[in-house]
Amino acid sequence: MAHRFALALALVAGCSSNAFATPPAKTDVKLVSIGESHSFVSDALGEERTINVYLPPNYSDPNRKFPVLYVVDGGLDQDFMHVVGTSHLGSIWARSQEVIVVGIATKDRRKELTAPTGNPELLKEFPQAGYSGFFLKHLAEEVKPFIARSFRVNGQDAIIGESLAGMFVVEAYLRQPDLFDAYAAISPSLWWDDQRLAKQAEGLMKTHKKGSDPRLYLAIANEGGDMQHGMDRVVRALHGRKNWCYTPRKAMRHDTIYHQSMALVLQYLFPTDNPVAPESGFKIRCDKKG
Repeated sequence: MAHRFALALALVAGCSSNAFATPPAKTDVKLVSIGESHSFVSDALGEERTINVYLPPNYSDPNRKFPVLYVVDGGLDQDFMHVVGTSHLGSIWARSQEVIVVGIATKDRRKELTAPTGNPELLKEFPQAGYSGFFLKHLAEEVKPFIARSFRVNGQDAIIGESLAGMFVVEAYLRQPDLFDAYAAISPSLWWDDQRLAKQAEGLMKTHKKGSDPRLYLAIANEGGDMQHGMDRVVRALHGRKNWCYTPRKAMRHDTIYHQSMALVLQYLFPTDNPVAPESGFKIRCDKKG
C-alpha cells in the first residue's frame, strides 16, 4: 500500500512539473459581449443616465419580437448581470420566455426610489430623498419609448426590483398600474417613512380605472418588523383583485432572496406553454393570490 501511495505521488509530481515546465500555447483573445449600454441626458432627472440592454439569442431572427423586463437598479455593478443570467437559463429550460432585459441604473437609490417625506428624522439622514416621481417619469416618458423604437418588442412587459427598488415597483403599481403588464417586488422596503406607501395602498387602488388589474408578484424574506407589517398592509389591500401572488420566503434573508427567487419570478412574469413536471420543482407557489 505504501509503495502504491508513493508511486501515485510520483506520478502526480511528474504531471505537475511537466504542466508548469511547458508554458501554454498562445491563445486568441476575443471579447465576450452580453449586451449594450446606452447613455443619454434625461430631461426628467436633469442629468446623464445609463440603461443596459440584453438581447436574447433568438433576437438574431429578424421576424421575431420579444417581451421586455425592466430591472430597477439595473447597472452593471447592480442587478443587471444576475437577472440576465437567470433569464437566459429560464428560457433554455422553457421555464420562462426569452425576454429583452433592460437594466435602469440608479445613482442615488435613497433619492431616486423614495417618495417625498415630511419625516424630520429621515430628512436629516437623507435630505436628498423624495424623487421617485421623477424617476417614474424617466421610466415612462424616456426609457420605455426609447426601447419601443429601438428594439423589436411585442408589447408585453414587466418591471422588477428588490429592497428600495421593490418599494419603487410597488409605488409604480399603485400610482401607474397601466404602465406595465406585470410588476414584481422582492422584499420591498415598505418600512420607509413609517410605512407611508403601504398605508396609502388601499386608497390608491381605489383610484385605478375600472378593469385595470395588472399582474403583481410579491415576495418577502424573513424580515420582520415594519418590513413585514408594510407587506401585510399591501396584501390586505389586494383582496378582491384577481392577478396577484404573494409568497413569504421565511428561509431566506434580505441579501439572499433576490437571487434565489429570480427563476420563479420570471416564470410568473413571462410564463410559457411548456408543461411542467411536478418533480421539477418549477411549480409557482402563492401563499395568497388573487
